[in-house]
Amino acid sequence: MSHIALVTLVVRDYDEAVSFYTGALGFELVEDTDRGGGTRWVVVRPRGTTGTGLLLARAKDEAQLASVGAQTGGRVGFFLHTEDFAGDHERMRAAGVRFLEEPRHETYGSVAVFEDLYGNRWDLLQPA
Repeated sequence: MSHIALVTLVVRDYDEAVSFYTGALGFELVEDTDRGGGTRWVVVRPRGTTGTGLLLARAKDEAQLASVGAQTGGRVGFFLHTEDFAGDHERMRAAGVRFLEEPRHETYGSVAVFEDLYGNRWDLLQPA
């Protein structure tokens, strides 16, 4: 096994999720395939990369809907690396991304926690 290709993120709505991840976060839409019955195979990932992507999966029932935004129990569950922390932080703030703290400069790098549109917590991180 060489790498993890996709991580599933349960969302309320495909289109609002695609809009947030491609607009506010600047990801690229890699695939959006209709699978019939109201389901789609939707993959996004950071622009210009070929690594792990997010499979945006629309919640199908009340149990799945209850997990939207809480898939990691309130902990930071996603780590978005950058080579331009200040620039990406400012661009994301201007796009309406909600940061939960001011940027911190730690021994391991510059970091700030933000929430996606559902409340999932992410680290924006430029490693030292």
